[in-house]
Amino acid sequence: MTSRPKGFFSLTTIDEARQIAAEALGSVRTGPEAIPASEGLGRVLAEDVRSPGPVPHFAKSLVDGYAVRAADTAGATAALPAYLEVVGRAQMGEPTDVPLGPGQAVEMPTGGMLPTSADAAVMIEHTELLGQSTIEVSGPVSPGQNVIGVGEDVAAGDVCLAAHTRLRAGELALLATLGVTRVTVHRRPVVALLSTGDEVVPPEAEPGAAQVRDANCWGLAAMIRNAGGEPRFGGIVGDVESSLEEAARNAHQAGDALIISGGSSVGERDLAQRVLDGLGQPGVLVHGVALKPGKPTIIGVADGKPVFGLPGHPLSAMVSFHCLVRPILRRLGGEQDLWEPTVVARLARQVPSDAGRTEYVRVRLRKQDDELVAEPLFSKSAALSSLIAARGLVEVPLGSEGLDAGSRVDVLLL
Repeated sequence: MTSRPKGFFSLTTIDEARQIAAEALGSVRTGPEAIPASEGLGRVLAEDVRSPGPVPHFAKSLVDGYAVRAADTAGATAALPAYLEVVGRAQMGEPTDVPLGPGQAVEMPTGGMLPTSADAAVMIEHTELLGQSTIEVSGPVSPGQNVIGVGEDVAAGDVCLAAHTRLRAGELALLATLGVTRVTVHRRPVVALLSTGDEVVPPEAEPGAAQVRDANCWGLAAMIRNAGGEPRFGGIVGDVESSLEEAARNAHQAGDALIISGGSSVGERDLAQRVLDGLGQPGVLVHGVALKPGKPTIIGVADGKPVFGLPGHPLSAMVSFHCLVRPILRRLGGEQDLWEPTVVARLARQVPSDAGRTEYVRVRLRKQDDELVAEPLFSKSAALSSLIAARGLVEVPLGSEGLDAGSRVDVLLL
């Protein structure tokens, strides 16, 4: 395992920081719990879900039209159509018990049960009714066309949802279709959150001349929830090491992870670093990341629990969280696929950068001439206005001196 840094800002690259955390945490995950499937939105499966039966459990038409034997339509054209006898009509929600013989058809609604011997359906647009019981079919269909067979979507016994899958609306719809009303999911990681600073006051307080309201208590809590965690705010702690140490120890014991916001910079003498390092083994693993904004970030592991020190400036804290803390919390909560949504856009302006750090630039997205344009938003790390206007982040890689106007960039969506 990578040894801990000895001095302040022994800068680590983003990739190195992620790898160090992954090695230290290994397979640490929150435990399982059973919940009603209807309450599963955003939860992560702790075990595979197998289909108790086939989906669909009866063969059905995917179009309004007629159930047929595909062979009876072979060679049909508008000039030389096939003629079929209509021998019945399927009713929604009722078994179709009309036997289908050669040269016959059954009128079908979308979703209706196919009759025995039918292996395809003709769209009504490709037919014409002649008299009371004969249809003219103007084109052929092949076996399986416009129908879905028993178990064609999901076979009985199949793993239809794998462990570590985050449940979205589609997964919940599938569970309802299967009649699976309870699922076993990973418990949401409880993330303790502490704010530090003698100048920091609660959002509801009237700040003094040199004080600021705590933006991180709400901003980081929202990001924790978005990452699948459950935030537990432990309050604001002044810049007294003994007070922060006591609050951090209590929070560490009560949660699955700990975030201290503020207290990690030269002026505050590494207060957060010393406190986090003393919570348990192996302690602080990363102190200072080659990241802009977010250089003062601390990552550690204390007795199997991830601990973090984030910058006090809200913008820096949120960028650091998104890039470094979010993937760790998602993995802690059971996820394996940590892919994040991105879009490709054309950069509207040049973005200069410091070659010594990976930089994440906030961008506004807009449509122009049928393409997506990313408009860089430049601001100081203490400013929140650019994060509010931003719809994504563009990475300027480590070692690069910037990005040219007009270049194509991947935008990490916020």
